[in-house]
Amino acid sequence: MTSHDPRWVLRERPSVGLIIGLIVAGLCALASFSFDVLDGDPVRFVIALILAIAPVPLLLAAVLALDRMEPEPRSNLIFAFAWGAGIAVLVAGVINSFGLLYIEQAADLHFDDARSIAATFGAPVVEETMKGLVLLGLLRFRRQELDGPTDGIIYASMVGLGFAMSENVSYYVAAQDGPLGVQGLAVTVVLRGVLSPFAHPLFTSMIGVAVAVAARRQGPGRVGIVVAGWIGAMLLHGLWNGLASYSGFGGLALAYLVLMIVLFVLIGVVVRDRRRIVALLQRYLPPYQPTGLITPADVNMLSSLPARRQARQWAKTHGRRPGLRAMNDYQLAATELGLLHERASRRAIGEETFRQEQQALLECMRAARERFPAPAGRWGHRPTP
Repeated sequence: MTSHDPRWVLRERPSVGLIIGLIVAGLCALASFSFDVLDGDPVRFVIALILAIAPVPLLLAAVLALDRMEPEPRSNLIFAFAWGAGIAVLVAGVINSFGLLYIEQAADLHFDDARSIAATFGAPVVEETMKGLVLLGLLRFRRQELDGPTDGIIYASMVGLGFAMSENVSYYVAAQDGPLGVQGLAVTVVLRGVLSPFAHPLFTSMIGVAVAVAARRQGPGRVGIVVAGWIGAMLLHGLWNGLASYSGFGGLALAYLVLMIVLFVLIGVVVRDRRRIVALLQRYLPPYQPTGLITPADVNMLSSLPARRQARQWAKTHGRRPGLRAMNDYQLAATELGLLHERASRRAIGEETFRQEQQALLECMRAARERFPAPAGRWGHRPTP
């Protein structure tokens, strides 16, 4: 993109590494699905694939609804989902299969008993480790994108949804091949696709929150934070599998109760983090009023999700798609500017980096304002959204 388009400041171009990663993840997903095709009827596989994919758009929309204050780069979100749907599910599936075989033969157990043990004690360790690796990669290579716990939850949810989608294909194929047939498939779809679609995202969110907290700190203590989150994810996953495997309906109900508690706690974390970001905007943006890029009305608009939405609707109504794009750029750049000041205040970036990014974001805001629709004059004289 040229310097005349300010979106280059906020958007990443697809890198060679991203493209290679997506190709590898896609090949892993195909390899994982191939086992389901070879083990059963291709028609049943197609049915299972459709049922696994069907709720994904709604689930993704629910997760991305949390990402409205400071949207994450789409490339990172896509890669996290692809990692879960391809690489993580394939490697975890292979390791889990060997682990199940070892437990069955070494302990001379019935297959169902060995599977319950593997699901409770082995699968949580393997699966959370494979899902968590992409979050660890973000901490190492994209640390600047982890501005708070919400970001960790978003990325963890993306990798968890990808993992659950691919894993559900195997469960749905197995259910069709089971003694109950269509009835067994219906029960499995209800349990996994309707009642617990956020199980994997909730498990991995323990790692996501820990990684996001570690990204905002310095020193060796970060390792302990990440390890604690990792253990929390494995324990929650193991508790869920154990209660579902050994305790019947009562255990399943208790497992759902635990997940609901975790879900509401994470929602509370998101709400608190959103208030933190609003406070940053109200603290760091007003000093820019002399530049003409920020007004008190702008700060009020940026501090409220409904007001942001109304401003985007105003821009779309009067400026169509270019106006909406300009408003999106302005809101994102202004939010990033507040977060940039916050990173500088805790010495997460150097002064030179701060100045470069500050000027880039201000230029983005200036260019965006120039593209605002102005049916009643200029931006400051428009009808208040």
